[in-house]
Amino acid sequence: MATHKLSDKEFNDQHALGPFMKRILGYAMQYPRWMFGILFWVALVAIADAIYPLLMLEMIDKAVTPELEAYKQATDQGLSYTIDFYNIYFYTGIFVVIGIIQIIAVYFFLKYTGRIQEYVMYDLRKAMFNRLQRLSFSFYDRSTSGWLLTRLTSDTDRVAEVISWGILEAIWGSTMITFCLSVLLIYNWQLGLIVTVSIPIMLVVSIKIRMLVLQYSRDARKTNSDLTATYSEHINGIVVNKSTAQEERVSQEFQALSNRMRGASFKASYYTAMYIPVVILIGSLAAAFVIYFGGKMAIAVPAGLTIGVLVASFDYAMKIFIPIVDISMFYARAQGSLSAGERIFSLIDEEIDIKDHEKATAFHEINGHIEFKQVQFEYVKGHPVLQDFNLNIKAGQSIALVGATGEGKSTIANLVSRFYEPTAGQLLIDGKDYQLKTLQSLRSQMGIVLQTPHLFSGTIRDNIRYAKKDASDAEILKALDLVGAVEFFDRLDEEIGEEGGQLSMGEKQLMSFARAVLVNPRIFIMDEATSSIDTLTEAKIQQSIQQLLKGRTSIIIAHRLSTIKNCDRILVIQKGKIAEDGSHQELIKKGGKYFELYTKQLKKETSHT
Repeated sequence: MATHKLSDKEFNDQHALGPFMKRILGYAMQYPRWMFGILFWVALVAIADAIYPLLMLEMIDKAVTPELEAYKQATDQGLSYTIDFYNIYFYTGIFVVIGIIQIIAVYFFLKYTGRIQEYVMYDLRKAMFNRLQRLSFSFYDRSTSGWLLTRLTSDTDRVAEVISWGILEAIWGSTMITFCLSVLLIYNWQLGLIVTVSIPIMLVVSIKIRMLVLQYSRDARKTNSDLTATYSEHINGIVVNKSTAQEERVSQEFQALSNRMRGASFKASYYTAMYIPVVILIGSLAAAFVIYFGGKMAIAVPAGLTIGVLVASFDYAMKIFIPIVDISMFYARAQGSLSAGERIFSLIDEEIDIKDHEKATAFHEINGHIEFKQVQFEYVKGHPVLQDFNLNIKAGQSIALVGATGEGKSTIANLVSRFYEPTAGQLLIDGKDYQLKTLQSLRSQMGIVLQTPHLFSGTIRDNIRYAKKDASDAEILKALDLVGAVEFFDRLDEEIGEEGGQLSMGEKQLMSFARAVLVNPRIFIMDEATSSIDTLTEAKIQQSIQQLLKGRTSIIIAHRLSTIKNCDRILVIQKGKIAEDGSHQELIKKGGKYFELYTKQLKKETSHT
């Protein structure tokens, strides 16, 4: 089946960060109380931090300097002077109060930030998982488990970290810069101007660097996705690699991917690391100019500024660039997660091909009359699998589909299941176009057993009643009896392990049969359901299969033709068309393609016995 790989939504222009942050903020703003709590408490911490130099200024100019001047004047006149420490105690008390306020504020913003991070991760993962449950099979044809796992795990962590700790850094930094710069400009506009001019210089340099970080971060994340998918694929396919002596080749291919990952990650880390040195360099130069010009003003006659203003100006010149470092770190964090966000949103925004139409109504009880009317279907545009396909299956009939691999047998079954929909023509169930009916009302009345059964962690009971959670033990035992799996009667509470690892293939398939018939389906589909099990289990299922199919419309795809002899009709499918149609006896008498397939297989089975 020809398919094309999924492509990620890319925010790849110079304004990439804007739409990305807007989208993520939308998730965070679902919790406005916590978000506004973060804004309030972080801003309070930033203001408290920014007040300290101002308090120092006031204490030096209004408490320390006046007392020192009074003391010097008294000693110059030969008088004694008792220093008054009241103002020192006063400002010390204010420092303590501000410190307590900061402690309380830090507690609350950390609490709210942690909550926002966990809840945004929860919402993103829920949105992705819900989307995965609703996406059609065409999506899974184009994706790998490694691609999906990366988005649900590491990508989500990175994005949620930006919306929580990243925003904290941005809010704190912005508040600090605004407050510090305002105070500087109010007390001495010349020194404030020095700091103000240095900020755009730093921003221009930072923007250049962040674009490089974005480029290499995106490359690293994409390569990481390929790396995870390759790792998963070759671990699961280790038997094939060993049996075909391909260990060395696949190891070299994995190493090449790892080298790409290493190179891109190194460059992203290198340019990210340049942020802080650049900011510190510009900040240090600005602080040096403040000391130089401020010092000259302080010792001029008359003095252009007080010692308190000089000390506070220097402190603010240094403080104002500390939050810029944090904002730079926020940019780096955001850029590092930007490619992760691209992947998450490409999954969440993935179009659902198979979905209920706005005016879709529910099937009531399905009789099981299925009709294909001039159906055309293609997995990839321009490569049709079925063309003008017509088939009428009466309610309660058992239909077998036979033919070589790739002729369209499973496609027919998948169309009936509505895993795919016709690209042209109609598929009618009980005379009604099933695209105008709800998916749930169709599939809840279907039973499907595939070649490779999938079981979930839990007990045997949990797996059998998976599609009918309220099923009683009596119903479960009836389903097991119907498929000839009486050995499970006393094992319902047995844990089967991950993917049924503690059961044999035959036991897994018996359970999948029981799970399918438990819901009493009106349409029953078996797609090579007995091809991967041993002959003993197959014989056991064959004894019950007529009972399973009784009263149900059944579509059976089988490689072993001996299993379908009793079907009402056998269709030979060739190149997406019905080459022969009839009962086993009719087709044998005809001596055509089915006769050729059956006799060839019979000879092969006879020669092996």
